[in-house]
Amino acid sequence: MTSSIKAVIFDWAGTMIDFGSVAPVLAMRQAFAAEGVAVTDAEIRAHMGRAKRDHVAQILGDARVQAAWTTSQGAASTDADIDRLHDALEPLMFAAAASCADLIDGAADLAHDLRARGVKIGSTTGYTRTMMQAILPRAADQGYALDAVVCAGETLEGRPSPLMVWKALVEMGVWPARACVKVDDAEVGMGEGREAGCWTVGIAASGNGVGLTPTDLAALAPAERSSRVARAQESLLAAGAHAVVETVADLPAVLAEIERRIAAGETPTRL
Repeated sequence: MTSSIKAVIFDWAGTMIDFGSVAPVLAMRQAFAAEGVAVTDAEIRAHMGRAKRDHVAQILGDARVQAAWTTSQGAASTDADIDRLHDALEPLMFAAAASCADLIDGAADLAHDLRARGVKIGSTTGYTRTMMQAILPRAADQGYALDAVVCAGETLEGRPSPLMVWKALVEMGVWPARACVKVDDAEVGMGEGREAGCWTVGIAASGNGVGLTPTDLAALAPAERSSRVARAQESLLAAGAHAVVETVADLPAVLAEIERRIAAGETPTRL
């Protein structure tokens, strides 16, 4: 092993695949539309990164969405409604995720480099195991395979709790958490990483905070692009990120800095 980092645990959409984290938005819009309720991208993205059942519940907790639901359904939402929406969401997410499973530039090269240096690669995700079925082989075909994958529902609590990260570390046989890195594009992912005791890095430009495809991002005027990315960076830092990069292609320099800080005796909680 040639790195002082023992493991890196990645998120999926907006971090390693699906530039702009598009798939969850498409699927969630469809699930709510089938119930006669229109939800906006902003209402969906406000709770991105959570386990999908929790994500549905958070959206329904929005006053405007709850009012629209009551108008459509004739009553306020219940736990049974949340369950029904989540059940309907699974096949929609499976299809949307399968169509948005291209690796973000730099992801495969980074994974190859980490493996070459003996660093374990894991993931945690708000997707269920069913939702991941089409993604995992597609990612492997593109050069991204993992040592552990922990999905929503496989721990008693999801993000921002640390339980999924801890489960991934246990499955990989890796410790201490202070020698590991969590990489995510959502604010709850920053909380997850910090609560787990890991170095925590945010992804701004390709993630949920900007929420644009590469084509749409490139079409922005330079000042608008900078402004949107800066807002995403600020949100991730405020949520606890030790560092923020634009995309996974920019991560090697940050990992090198974390290696230096580990060698200097720093930890994620004592800098």
